[in-house]
Amino acid sequence: MVKEYIAEKYNKPGAVYLGVVHRLDRPTSGIVVFAKTSKALSRLNKLFANRETKKTYWAIVKNVPEKPSEKLIHFLKRNPKQNKSYAHIKEVPESKKGVLTYSIVKTLDRYSLLEVNLETGRHHQIRSQLSAIGSPIKGDLKYGFDRSNKDGSIHLHARQLQFIHPVKLEPLEIVASPPEDPIWNACS
Repeated sequence: MVKEYIAEKYNKPGAVYLGVVHRLDRPTSGIVVFAKTSKALSRLNKLFANRETKKTYWAIVKNVPEKPSEKLIHFLKRNPKQNKSYAHIKEVPESKKGVLTYSIVKTLDRYSLLEVNLETGRHHQIRSQLSAIGSPIKGDLKYGFDRSNKDGSIHLHARQLQFIHPVKLEPLEIVASPPEDPIWNACS
């Protein structure tokens, strides 16, 4: 779909180049970043690898966290057979340090909206770290929520991404609205 869009918008004949820079877990909504050239792809990959981006997510969780905002540091160990990461307080063999900060944005009757900023980008990091503090994401059966969402999604949304454009060298801020959904709507 993206290749077709680029071909049509820029009237490109022949094959269209498309590189995936930033992707999301399948049940997650929000921002995905593609590069239109190989040069842009390598520059963007370098920005992400060097953590020169700011990623902000929204998560709707049950069980309001004890603190209104906090920096979470865990050591995440991935289990490839389960496609799951486990958050440990102390370093364990083959674990990677995961760091994020969250703040409570809004509290509803049964859920809370958290704004999450990633300092590291680990496998299922937000999902495992929020579950580790007793606040699993709505619909996320894998990480401790009691029932799935009807559409198989979870209430985790890549809300905002900030970085320096790799060609124009200007600050770029991308913001994505959450999906149409009664709970997301109540939080917006």
